[in-house]
Amino acid sequence: MPMELVQTWVLPALLGLGLAAAAGLRAFLPLLLLALAARFELFGVDLNAKAEWLGSDAALITLGLATALELAADKVPVLDHALSALGTVTRPVAAVLAAGSVFAGVDPMVAAVAGLVIGAPTALAFHAAQSGTRLASTATTGGLLNPLVSIAEDLLAFATVLLALAAPLLVPLALLALLWLIWRLVKAVRRRVA
Repeated sequence: MPMELVQTWVLPALLGLGLAAAAGLRAFLPLLLLALAARFELFGVDLNAKAEWLGSDAALITLGLATALELAADKVPVLDHALSALGTVTRPVAAVLAAGSVFAGVDPMVAAVAGLVIGAPTALAFHAAQSGTRLASTATTGGLLNPLVSIAEDLLAFATVLLALAAPLLVPLALLALLWLIWRLVKAVRRRVA
């Protein structure tokens, strides 16, 4: 496989996949970490020309505040479920933006389409898995463990972004293992409730 193909398509697609999966758990955290990586030139992140605004002061401040609010609100009963419902829209949008922005070497319209193809379905799949886990936690503990589940999701989203930035080639294996683990957990909880 020619190196140009790998640099232009394969690595951005895998990075976008990891960012989209993390966006399925937390809408703003992946965008904030991507913006920081772009701003401080970490992990060799290069953004598409139309997405360079992500590294601006205004974007970093806004994403920082949005991330803090999202992380805090997800620990509060009732707000966590409202946030999850809102996430059905915000998380795929964030995933499309994140995934499309890392296709630096292509036309911005092509990058946007690639972001849509990679980002939305991936974020929706991980959001659905997260929602299933949260419902199982609510059903079995009356929601008492939901803040702990939320902290685990925060850490998982953070780790997924770091893996995607540092080693995008490992993203597919890590995501498959994660989906399998979530599926087993939800299945075990449902069996216990029944």
